[in-house]
Amino acid sequence: MAEQEPFRGIPGILRPYKEYIKSLNLKEGDQIVYYGCVGTCTPFVELLAVAIRSMHLNQVFVPLLDESKARAILDVPDVGMQAAGAHVAVSPKVIVIMGGLAMPMMPTTKELVRDLAGRHPEAKVAGLCFQNMFERAGWMGVVPFDFTISAMIEPITVTKK
Repeated sequence: MAEQEPFRGIPGILRPYKEYIKSLNLKEGDQIVYYGCVGTCTPFVELLAVAIRSMHLNQVFVPLLDESKARAILDVPDVGMQAAGAHVAVSPKVIVIMGGLAMPMMPTTKELVRDLAGRHPEAKVAGLCFQNMFERAGWMGVVPFDFTISAMIEPITVTKK
């Protein structure tokens, strides 16, 4: 990875992601597959999906790396993008690896993710993590990322009455 730019907040995640996806010149119906942890990664996947919904790409969520459980991400009226569709076959043009997979105690490794990317050699590999998780877990240089976003969640302010 060479170029780094600072951004802020949720738009600082979504805008560069959308720009990256646009730069790939994907065709309507091409598939983007997000791999992540159930529950914790899912809301961020749905945010990413919202950012590119107007591009009319097929978006899919895969829990962990288990493609047999792949689900379509659908635009649900009055709710937003939801990983709630029927099971779909995986044939990605873009693989998006979520940083939750790199967390300690997850049943995934950088080698498993590298091998996953190897099974889809035509797909670009993007990643979204928080707190430099890919770097901290030693995934940079092993997983063949074409594009990553590492967001910081600091400071966090909690106010109690």
